[in-house]
Amino acid sequence: MVRLERPLTLTTGVKQATPGVPNGAAPPRPKAISPPLSQARRGSRNGRDDAGVAGRVRVAVRLRPRNTEELLNDADFADYVELMPELKRLKLRKNSWDCETFQFDEILTETASQKRVYEVVAKPVVESVLDGYNGTVMAYGQTGTGKTFTLGKLGEEDAADRGIMVRALEDILADVSFDQDTVTVSYLQLYMETVQDLLAPEKDNITIAEDPKTGDVSLPGATSVEIRDQKSFIELLQIGEANRFAANTKLNTESSRSHSLLLVNVKKTVRVKPERELATLNENGSSLQSPKGQTILTVRKSKLLIVDLAGSERVNKSGSEGLLLEEAKFINLSLTSLGKCINALAENSPHVPIRDSKLTRLLRDSFGGTARTSLIITIGPSPQHRGETTSTILFGQRAMKVENMMKLREEFDYKSLCKKLETDLDRLIAENERQTKLVLEAEEEMQIKVEEARTSMLETESRSKNSLQEMAAESEKLQKEHRETVFKLEKERVRLEQELKDSLQGLSTAKEVAVSEKEMQIQSERARNEKELQDCMERCQRKITEMTEKFESERLQKEKLQRRLQDIEDGLTKKDKVQLENQEQLQKLARQMESESQLREEAEKELADRKSQASLVSNEESTQLKSEVESLRQELDEHHRQKERLEKDVKNLKQQLLHLSYDHDETRKFLDREPARAWCGSESPMSLNKSSHMRETINGQRATIAKLFEQVGLQKILSLLESEDVDVRVHAVKVVANLAAEEANQEKIVEAGGLGSLLRLLQNSEDETIRRVAAGAIANLAMNETNQELIMAQSGIKLLARTANEAEDAQTLRMVAGAIANLCGNDKLQGRLREEGGIKALLSMVRSRHGDVLAQIARGVANFAKCESRAAAQGQRKGRSLLIEDGALPWVVANASTEASPVRRHIELALCHLAQHEFNAKDLVEAGGLWELVRISKECSREDIRSLARRTLTASPTFQAELRKVQTYP
Repeated sequence: MVRLERPLTLTTGVKQATPGVPNGAAPPRPKAISPPLSQARRGSRNGRDDAGVAGRVRVAVRLRPRNTEELLNDADFADYVELMPELKRLKLRKNSWDCETFQFDEILTETASQKRVYEVVAKPVVESVLDGYNGTVMAYGQTGTGKTFTLGKLGEEDAADRGIMVRALEDILADVSFDQDTVTVSYLQLYMETVQDLLAPEKDNITIAEDPKTGDVSLPGATSVEIRDQKSFIELLQIGEANRFAANTKLNTESSRSHSLLLVNVKKTVRVKPERELATLNENGSSLQSPKGQTILTVRKSKLLIVDLAGSERVNKSGSEGLLLEEAKFINLSLTSLGKCINALAENSPHVPIRDSKLTRLLRDSFGGTARTSLIITIGPSPQHRGETTSTILFGQRAMKVENMMKLREEFDYKSLCKKLETDLDRLIAENERQTKLVLEAEEEMQIKVEEARTSMLETESRSKNSLQEMAAESEKLQKEHRETVFKLEKERVRLEQELKDSLQGLSTAKEVAVSEKEMQIQSERARNEKELQDCMERCQRKITEMTEKFESERLQKEKLQRRLQDIEDGLTKKDKVQLENQEQLQKLARQMESESQLREEAEKELADRKSQASLVSNEESTQLKSEVESLRQELDEHHRQKERLEKDVKNLKQQLLHLSYDHDETRKFLDREPARAWCGSESPMSLNKSSHMRETINGQRATIAKLFEQVGLQKILSLLESEDVDVRVHAVKVVANLAAEEANQEKIVEAGGLGSLLRLLQNSEDETIRRVAAGAIANLAMNETNQELIMAQSGIKLLARTANEAEDAQTLRMVAGAIANLCGNDKLQGRLREEGGIKALLSMVRSRHGDVLAQIARGVANFAKCESRAAAQGQRKGRSLLIEDGALPWVVANASTEASPVRRHIELALCHLAQHEFNAKDLVEAGGLWELVRISKECSREDIRSLARRTLTASPTFQAELRKVQTYP
């Protein structure tokens, strides 16, 4: 391995003050160091003796928004801090007539988003790290000013809240290739002057190592984890935050009691094409010459250090005692040591007290070293902390005077390149030998095949001559045998003609004798058969009369069937006719075809009997029966053809229905690939959030379904919901559910009577799939307020409640719970919903314990509580909540702190709405809901719910009295 960079001396310098800028601060020029970076990069790649590139520490200021306490306490005071982001200036007001102005690289107001903070402060540093430079991002400021929020916010609830750590790793992982590059992460904390591993808490005293040649600082005992995706990095941050020390002080409820350091090491492999011939020395001291145009494998090793400093604090303000006081001492000592180092570097002092603290040793490369450093200082708006805010701003001003000498960390891997070339050469030599051997073997094989072909050709010519001779002899032999055979056949023909004449004469004589005997026999039997014939004729006459009547009725049925078939054909061509009648006619036709088949079998059996009796009747009656039988056969054949046509029509309808069901199943497959999520607000359980690829796929399937929907017609699809075939009903209800997911189709489905058909399926069907899909379709239709009233008018809530009590499948319960949850959000239906058992049915489904079912139950309870709270505020309702009367309160309180985020969020909102009504306060206190409200007001992840809980606690006399009791009797 040949290293191109040379050891550099760490140099520091003071940035010249710009005239007109207060305190001698350098004017903000974020892009000023870009050209030197590129020059340094070119110089390092060309092998020049470069000492690095000078780069000043960039400092940004972020103002925290006022909290509720500051809004109350500082209401009578003017703004202490005045920001001028367009001029990148900050003013601190000393009194009514005097203020002090400071200049920084960036000014971030209280409304600045996390994305803008990242792009201004950290993104240039991350880009430098990806280019091969070390980088540092650090946050400094008083406790409670938002340092941890700026750097370490995970953004689990809201992606817009993601901090610098998460966003930096997103950009790094997006830029590297895991086939050649590696990204490793270490997460540490400096607590009371000991370095501890947050990923392995048992490592509580890690030593700090320094390279005597380069001065690089490392932590060899720290846990280093290779990262390949964002999810694993988030899990590491969660583990680290759980192990980090934090405490509740007067200034901050979650004050960090340690400095946290996130160390990201990036190793990238790139191919560099030198601009000229590059001569370097190898390990033996001999010269290596790189040819022009040859790409060289280059390894860039860089690290990104993200430091979340513990907040500086005054003991008299924070109220620290005992262990907290000891922690505060170590925090202030380490920050004081850091300030001394910054002052020494800013004043170009010959001695920098780096070894006074482990914090300054860890940050040796960040201030006055070789890393590109960005510092964000966080301040609060309250004049009560004037001294801390001024001290923080002066720290940032001094840090802006510190310069680092950034150095590209790039190595050319000639050994790997040589090894690769040798491997390629050996492979090519072996391949050449194999090809040469194959060519020689092919030539030898070709020569052998040529000789064999020549020999074979000679043998074939010899065999052909012999065959021609044998064929000529055989032909002569066959001709001779043919002539002999013709002669024999002619002789045999003459003999047979003579025998035939003799046989005819003998047969004529025998025939005359047989006829006379037969006539005598017939005359003797005729008398005996006349009576039987008469009886048979009478029976035949009766049967013929019965058959005539039967065929007449069949003819009438045939005409009726023809008319019905004509009506069916007219109905199929007109989409506006009712498909339900067609389905009933098809069923009747099927039954009639079965009866006709039975009639045909009976007629054929009767015909067979008549044929056996026809030999006993006269020729005239036999002819008449034959004609009647023939006419019957023709009519039966016509009925059979009509039956085949009807079966074909039914088959076509089933194929169209199967096609629609296939599209629905394909859509469900895409929906099932997404991880299960709970739904909130008016969101339907049948409609999930999709990625762009899934959305395009489902849109294409829906276009296909819409096309088939136009061809088949809604009435036909709805009529198939009443089919006797279970498979047909399953496919039909899937198609209707898929159509109901589109808001444009919901009104058409309701107008065509689809809602009633779905409710009947839910009432009468015993198939679990049909009930599950029907409940999902009803849930989609229940998103519309008009449809909600129709569902209630048709006793839909009773059917949903019965299904909730009978079903055991989690997916069916999820659909039913979603439908009831949508109905709970209608103010007009609350009383009737409760009377028909909707609330009890919703609570009964908690037996499932499935996450999605519980989320829908929690959403329904929140919707119901919100409507009750709104009605109480408008004076339309008084008295206890219907939810409490139906026994929902114990479940709500028990699950208010559950780990499932979707369930917890809805239950917290429901609890806040229940607490707004004073009639519910006593029940909430008895059930323990008051203490859950206190917890929500402090720990809830959503600011709006926290504010609602605080307002509710403050406004309720019952809650205030209970809290005073607890304070009086601890």
